Amino acid sequence: MSVHDFKRAAEKLRAWTSKPKQDESEDTAEAKLPENLTVHSPVHWPGFKNRFERNLNLALFMRSLKKVLHPDDPPTAVITTAAIPSDLAKARPDLNWVYYCVDDLSQWPGLDGESLLRLERDMLPHIKSFVSVSNNLQTRLGALGHDSTLITHGIDLEHWNIERRALGAAKPVALYWGHADRRLDSQVCLALADRLRLRMVGPQTDVDPLLREHPDIDWTGSVDYAQLPDEAARADVLVMPYADLAVTRAMQPLKLKEYLATGLPVIATPLPATEPWADTLDLSADPAEFAKLTFVRARTELDAAQANARKRLQQEGWSSKAHAFEDVFSKHAPECSEDKR
Repeated sequence: MSVHDFKRAAEKLRAWTSKPKQDESEDTAEAKLPENLTVHSPVHWPGFKNRFERNLNLALFMRSLKKVLHPDDPPTAVITTAAIPSDLAKARPDLNWVYYCVDDLSQWPGLDGESLLRLERDMLPHIKSFVSVSNNLQTRLGALGHDSTLITHGIDLEHWNIERRALGAAKPVALYWGHADRRLDSQVCLALADRLRLRMVGPQTDVDPLLREHPDIDWTGSVDYAQLPDEAARADVLVMPYADLAVTRAMQPLKLKEYLATGLPVIATPLPATEPWADTLDLSADPAEFAKLTFVRARTELDAAQANARKRLQQEGWSSKAHAFEDVFSKHAPECSEDKR
């Protein structure tokens, strides 16, 4: 058990014992929930390694979600991004199960990959529709015998419309936002910090001690989604320094299109998710070259060719993604009224 484990346990306990805040006037970092959205946080045991744990969690899920998954009023679809409800899918095969595969969680550092793989293999036969967010994940599901529809992540362009600050800061600021963990390439990050001020926004788990101790790496911690554009406006360049690992090769980072939409220069390591956007940013796996590119781009206006290539973000809005997603799961949806949909 690490400090992060205890913090995460405390977060889950709070989620289980408190109701989402609906009052927009309350001083809270949580966004006000839409009127047609309800949050359920089923109490469960944080382990799925053996049959006892799995049976316990099945019973807890069934009890907590009894009203939500009532057989006389089934939901249009039950969408899962992880294999945690594997036994629930087996117990309720009548539901319109959709596997929205956004990551290969079995490869994530700090997770019980063996148990997650076992849960996933047990769950797949009960899934009616499959959606992948990357070609890599689509290939992975295909190897397991299941075809999936590719729907990459979208972008809210208006949210990321910022004004870049004046060039010429004494020491440029490179910004990374997201979860910082062992997926980051430590050598690239250290090379960056030797030439620029590297600011890290978001939670951290088991980060390389050399990064935590570096005097030119600032750890801001988590901020509200609405504040991220302001964070970007205080930076000169955005970076995505992931290491080349099985887990990162399967990723489709939400932040990639968010980065591009800000209009700031972006430097990333070459991965399946970044290579299709190579004309909109700079790619390098070499720490020294990565740091040099970042420094140069931080001092100059966005490259005209990259700016022009980013115009295709106009076709990546969340609305079109939502319609494509609905088309997938509606094929197996139970008969219901338009209001319920």
